[in-house]
Formats: sequence, structure tokens, C-alpha cells
Amino acid sequence: MKKETRKKLKPFSMSSVKIGITPRTVILKNAKPLKSRLVVGIPTTGIVRYEWATARWGQCIPVNWSMAEIASAYSQVGPIGYLVADARNIICHIFLKTRDCDWLFFIDHDVILPLDCFIKINEYIRKGNMPLMSGLYYAKGNPPPPLVFRGRGNSFYEDWKRGDKVDVDAVVMGCTLIHRSLVEGVAKISSSYQPTAAGEPIKKIFETPADIHYDPERLEYLKNTGTEDIYFCDRILENKILKKAGWSKLAKKKYPFLCDTSIFCRHIDLATGVQYP
Repeated sequence: MKKETRKKLKPFSMSSVKIGITPRTVILKNAKPLKSRLVVGIPTTGIVRYEWATARWGQCIPVNWSMAEIASAYSQVGPIGYLVADARNIICHIFLKTRDCDWLFFIDHDVILPLDCFIKINEYIRKGNMPLMSGLYYAKGNPPPPLVFRGRGNSFYEDWKRGDKVDVDAVVMGCTLIHRSLVEGVAKISSSYQPTAAGEPIKKIFETPADIHYDPERLEYLKNTGTEDIYFCDRILENKILKKAGWSKLAKKKYPFLCDTSIFCRHIDLATGVQYP
């Protein structure tokens, strides 16, 4: 009988691949850098609750969106120990320097995301038709009011049902997606400052309004205070940033921003663990 012979397998070779342990194991390495579409920014004091961490790193990840898989879809920045407005400005500074990113997603360290948050955020990124939107969460209080706004000085807006997409003229920043064009637009009209003596100058994109001035006509002192997130939205509207950034249709609307109430977050007290609502 003739002795059975087998042909030896030739190793697979290409100039752009690396050969693994066996001839059949081929690792393809892309020489081009992967595009990161989203920067995740987390202003924090450095302390987070276990509940928050479970929700943050237990997110359902959209297809082709995971850092652990093929495409790295987000970077993460977390300045610790700064005032909220300063922390947001540091994040925006790094975001603007990362020129291949189109979107910035703020997550506050006391806002617990629903597990499908990234899935829903990804839909807004894919469609690309809403430059500023937020999820829903409530203020810490008893009873806790929803942070949904139409107008100023008229409390919260409540004519909606859970799951609605509500047109608003201001959003809070605890779970918020912002398009690069708006960050760039506000940066252009912002002064520079140094949040720390050793740091480089950055743009004051976010600022907590705290102003006291004398009105000679009324013969009285007037005080203007608020939060950095509402003030950020006011600057966009007052300076017509939407139109300048190319969002002409939205610029004509009375309520050009969006609160997606299906992205329902919990607001947690870091000391006690109490969640609102």
C-alpha cells in the first residue's frame, strides 16, 4: 500500500498582518487610528456610590461602540475636587483638543443612569439632529421636582408623561449629550481663565452666575444667581449659537432643546444613599 502523504499548510502572509501562534491564527492590525465619536465627562469630588458605579459600568453597550471590542467609541475624563463649573470647563477643554470627537456626554457623579442609557444616547448620535438633549432626573427634595424647564422663574414644567420627548429651553447637565458645534460656539464668546495656578488657561464655557449690582433707576440692589447648566443654555439662546453653528431650524423654535423622559435617572445623596424620586 502507498503511504498516505499530506501537504503541509503554508503560513498565510500579507504585508499588513501579523502572524499569531499557529499558521491559521491571523491578527489584522489597522494602521489608521480609530475614531472616537464621544467623550464621556464626569465632574466628581472623587467619591461615588456603589449604586452609581454599578449603573455606570453595567451599561448595555451599543454594537461597535465598546472600548473592549473593535472600535473605541468613547474617551472618559474625570476631574476631581473642582467646583462644578470649573470641572465642566476642564472637560470641555480636553474635549475641544480631541478633534476627532463629535459629541460630549456629561454624567454627574450623583446621577444614576438607567442601564439602557448608552443605547438611547447612541440613537441621538446616529441621527445627529438634536445638538443638546438630556435624560430626566429630579432634584433632591421632598417632594422632588422634575428638572424639566420651559421659561425662567416659573418653576418646573410638568405637562408630560413618562416616556415623552419634551421640547424645552434649558436642560440640566447630569445626563446630557452636547454636539461639538455648540461647545465650540460658546467657547468663541467665552473669556479665558486658569482654574488652578499651575494649569493652562482654558475657556470659561460654564459659569455659575452670581452677581450683585445697584440699579440707579430702581434705587435698589439686584442679585442674579443660578446654576451653570441653565446659564449655559441661556448663553446659547441669547447669542444665537444654534443659528451660527448651522442648526437653523432649531434656532427658530421657542423650545429648541430636548428632554427625553424615557432616559429616567435617579438622583442619589452621596452621604445617605437616598435616591430621588
